Amino acid sequence: MIVMASSMWQKNNYKHMKSIFKIIVLSLVFFSCQTETDKHPILQADWEGHKSEIDRFKTFTEGKTYLPVYSHIYHVHENRTFDLTITVSIRNVSMTDSVYILKADYYNTIGNNIRKYLKDPIYLKPMETVEIIIAEQDIEGGSGANFIFDWAIKNPKNPPLFEAVMISTYGQQGLSFTTRGVQVFE
Repeated sequence: MIVMASSMWQKNNYKHMKSIFKIIVLSLVFFSCQTETDKHPILQADWEGHKSEIDRFKTFTEGKTYLPVYSHIYHVHENRTFDLTITVSIRNVSMTDSVYILKADYYNTIGNNIRKYLKDPIYLKPMETVEIIIAEQDIEGGSGANFIFDWAIKNPKNPPLFEAVMISTYGQQGLSFTTRGVQVFE
């Protein structure tokens, strides 16, 4: 009798533990299904709202920056590519002065200008960042794509910073890397 009661208690305890386990698993699945954008909404700068009132920059220091980006890279051999999403980050590193972006042009591997991102100069407030996103499916730039940015600043000690992050994931495979702009002189 005692053995039978103990056996029934073990079966009931097993069923109870199994139910608790199911609840824990379902909770984990539910909370892990929230996307990153649910947790952290993407705040994209309003380029149109950043249009500069200044149209002559004679009293400013002007510069030009080259930023290499990759819309795809090669793997295994030259006929097989890995497509990438590109995030271009334009950063004002000054804590006191605005930065003015006069031109943001996108070039493909053979040097053709394939996109102009600005009609008019824009400004970035101190410590502000604006971004350009190029979707993974947009492979027009190629493996040698790049940007040329023309910019103007009042204080030459703090030029803007231009960076790019390239990323892609396929199944369990993930790939990401960064590049940084270099100032060019003509």
